[in-house]
Amino acid sequence: MLKIIRPVIVSLFVFTVITGILYPLSVTGIAQLFFPVQANGSVIVKNGKLAGSSLIGQTFDNPTYFWGRLSVTSPFPYNSASSTGSNMAQTNPGLVKQAKERISALRGADPQASAPVPADLATASGSGLDPHISPAAAEFQISRVAKARGLDEAEVRAVVARYTERRQLGILGEPRVNVLKLNLAIHELR
Repeated sequence: MLKIIRPVIVSLFVFTVITGILYPLSVTGIAQLFFPVQANGSVIVKNGKLAGSSLIGQTFDNPTYFWGRLSVTSPFPYNSASSTGSNMAQTNPGLVKQAKERISALRGADPQASAPVPADLATASGSGLDPHISPAAAEFQISRVAKARGLDEAEVRAVVARYTERRQLGILGEPRVNVLKLNLAIHELR
């Protein structure tokens, strides 16, 4: 009986040490060595205070700031513990209602905006945590933010251009603007 149980116990101990201690420590060490910012949550610290993460969106609904995508996480927006898409089809009345409400809020914040609202401002991303908007979504909001802050539109447009990230390696993804980074830069203007 001991001949059968002993190899099982030794194997359990060896694999516990390898997969439960050595592997996590080595992966953590490599991540800290080569990717320290990402390994620590890509946090943004401004004036000694934590402003947020560049990887998880935040709610902005003040007209003086750029607004990000909608978040469908619960029980509160951008809850990284419940990342999920809405699973609503394009024909779902709930999705249509949500988009119309967001478009109404955007139009209410800037009644002079006559351009069509970019889709990413009226819908949620697949994860509900997306911190980015398209350059078109940022352009749509420039007039509102400039007026609300008493800034020149060209000045705000220049900040948007500075914070527009290009395609990775020139071919991967789409151009995008990180809303938190952009709002922190806009906040510094006035």
